[in-house]
Amino acid sequence: MLDAPVQPVRPVQEAPTLRLKRALLGPALPTARLIHERLGVLLGLAVLASDNISSSAYGTEQVMLPLLAAGLAGTALTFPIAVGIAALLAILILSYRQTIAAYPSAGGAYVVTKDNFGLNLAQVAGAALLIDYVLTVSVSVAAGIAAVVTGVPALTPYIVPLSVACIALITWGNLRGVRESGKMFGVPTYVYVASFGAVVLIGLARLATGHLAAVHPTQTGPLPRQTATIGLLLLMHAYASGCTALTGVEAISNGIPAFRRPEAVNARKALVMMGSILGILFLGSSFLAVKTHVLPYPSGNPTLVGQLAGYILDARGSALGHGFFEFFQFSTLLILVLAANTSFADFPRLASFAAGDAFMPRQFTRRGHRLVFSNGIFTLAAAATVLLVAFRANLNSLIPLYAIGVFISFTMSQAGMTRRHLRLREPGWRYGIVVNGLGAVVTFVVLLDVISTKFTHGAWMVLVALPVLVLLLYRTNRAYSGELAALKVELSETFAPPKPRHEVLVLVEALDRPSLLALQYANQLRPLRMSALHVAVDPDAARRLATLWAQTRVPLPLEIVDCPDRNLVACVRREIAERYRPDTELTVLVPRRGYASVWHRLLLHDRTSVGLIRTLGDMDNVNVTIVPFRVRSERQRAVPAG
Repeated sequence: MLDAPVQPVRPVQEAPTLRLKRALLGPALPTARLIHERLGVLLGLAVLASDNISSSAYGTEQVMLPLLAAGLAGTALTFPIAVGIAALLAILILSYRQTIAAYPSAGGAYVVTKDNFGLNLAQVAGAALLIDYVLTVSVSVAAGIAAVVTGVPALTPYIVPLSVACIALITWGNLRGVRESGKMFGVPTYVYVASFGAVVLIGLARLATGHLAAVHPTQTGPLPRQTATIGLLLLMHAYASGCTALTGVEAISNGIPAFRRPEAVNARKALVMMGSILGILFLGSSFLAVKTHVLPYPSGNPTLVGQLAGYILDARGSALGHGFFEFFQFSTLLILVLAANTSFADFPRLASFAAGDAFMPRQFTRRGHRLVFSNGIFTLAAAATVLLVAFRANLNSLIPLYAIGVFISFTMSQAGMTRRHLRLREPGWRYGIVVNGLGAVVTFVVLLDVISTKFTHGAWMVLVALPVLVLLLYRTNRAYSGELAALKVELSETFAPPKPRHEVLVLVEALDRPSLLALQYANQLRPLRMSALHVAVDPDAARRLATLWAQTRVPLPLEIVDCPDRNLVACVRREIAERYRPDTELTVLVPRRGYASVWHRLLLHDRTSVGLIRTLGDMDNVNVTIVPFRVRSERQRAVPAG
């Protein structure tokens, strides 16, 4: 007996989208590489702490802006208020060290709230953080572009396009993978820390030696007419504005899985380093701003830190100082733009947590080409871009929306930790109650302060968006719960017996190769009854088909039904509905032509088969099977297989 000839295997053609991904992002990473995509302390600090560290570039300015209403006496309180904010930073660092120790796998507000207050309340913390991450990207990019415009005023008309381009760059960097983004963003973070630290040290040295006098009033922001006296409300407003510098403190506790083993130990080290760097830069710049009488511009351009660096470095009178100033402005641009990377690291991970609990679409749990949560990255980029365009990348318009979400998550996280200590009473629980309880109380008071002082300046939008997002999360969960109830198999259930009748119906458009392939497949199914159906959208074409069918003697009856309104999909559905019998299972075979060229798929041929599959798939006792036939060009057929 002769062996059947072996058919050559045609190589599978690679999808264009996969080739594009490989060109832009590099080769796909296997799942086994996930453990190797972890970060050390230094790279982890660059990826997860850049948002918090970068706020030193605008934190002092945000404290001083409300104080301008009280004149120079008011701005002199900038440093004491900065000390109060630094004290809150210290409390948060101690609190989140407790959180990381208690939740070494992931200790963000969502996980802590879920464990201690339940899944439903966790959605409030999750929604608050999701909103804050979007605002973090928008504020960071807007602040970075403001730093550029300070150095190059000619770029002012291009603020919005430059902002959108920055988001696109960060998105690309994060899609390349966790380690790749760490390598890309690590150097700018440490360059900024070193250059800003040098500016602060030079300023303190010049001040100590008497070579740093107060700036001339014409060389800094204007002092507006005094409209307020120093009082509690003014101090609260300044404190609340300055607390925007604390956003990003929770990022490391959310991103514990990104660190190398031991994850919790490395995360706690990075957390302390982050708090120390921010505290030194923030307090140093605030102290020097008060001593030099540098004042912010209401427009935010030039920036307060930019003015301070230019004055300390004598950028106008020294070529070396000017060069260092331009370098510092460039490093500020990089850290502020790349500060958005913290959100790109944490937003997708938080979305995957919520999706795993069925409160967000399941697509957010899937890892993409480079083992990152690509859907979360794209969603964050799109939301931040819309926000920047809507607010014209104006930093002072975006800042009032900032910090509410993160302080909600601060409060819920610290309250959750306090409850955990009371519930479990693990070793050291009394110290934990003091630290986390104090953190919960202080952050709640600051939250009320932020809401009351920023409500009319735009914070109301966040307070409206938050419950709307929470409702969307709940609605998503209800939809998944309904699906689960419908799909769940009970242990008492058994396989239903097959129906006594099985019919196969082949939809025929023309007597061509795809139809013949479908007829051949129908014959292999060996049903009780088999027929072909043609819907006569064009009566002349239907008559020609009937004649050709008879001439070729196809061993299968052809049924032709009239379709006077030329609605092919509706006619097919109506015809199949008339064939319904409770004891019959109907299989409908749909020949489908596949085209390699996008030109053919989108422009030269309609997509009727897609509509047929969709509408027939909704019918009971109807099973739709696609019989594919790939249409090849003459050039493709000429290429030998194998």
